[in-house]
Amino acid sequence: MLCRAVCSAGARLAPALGALGCRQKHSLPDLPYDYGALEPHINAQIMQLHHSKHHAAYVNNLNATEEQYREALAKGELLEAIKRDFGSFDKFKEKLTAVSVGVQGSGWGWLGFNKEQRRLQIAACSNQDPLQGTTGLIPLLGIDVWEHAYYLQYKNVRPDYLKAIWNVINWDNVTERYMACKK
Repeated sequence: MLCRAVCSAGARLAPALGALGCRQKHSLPDLPYDYGALEPHINAQIMQLHHSKHHAAYVNNLNATEEQYREALAKGELLEAIKRDFGSFDKFKEKLTAVSVGVQGSGWGWLGFNKEQRRLQIAACSNQDPLQGTTGLIPLLGIDVWEHAYYLQYKNVRPDYLKAIWNVINWDNVTERYMACKK
């Protein structure tokens, strides 16, 4: 019962994860009744275990997940540039994913910096064609869409790989590259 309530609450919270900002940590809510209030149908030991252990674990895991999510997001000047050039982080993510899915055969999806226009741009390169040599863009983030990058795990379902890749992008490195090429 508690698991269902927590899962339901989690589903309602998911859309809010994009607006985490300065959120405070979640805390385990007090039960509005004593652990023994449901006796003899559900004993106090079960209620205490479910509330203080299981429900508490869900709350702790939610806090840890939100912290990891905050750390995984692009930040500062890079995030502002993404918003300026693509409208939002989600639109940027959708566009780079779509471009990467659309690479025919092997290649790369790229986020690059156009030094002349001082803007971020998305591009795709086939095979081993270099981003800077073919587009003039300075590479900030490359997504490998050669089959060897995902086939063992995702088989021929490139979109699933591209959905997962966003969870492991090193945004600190991308930000460093962006700051260096802006100079």
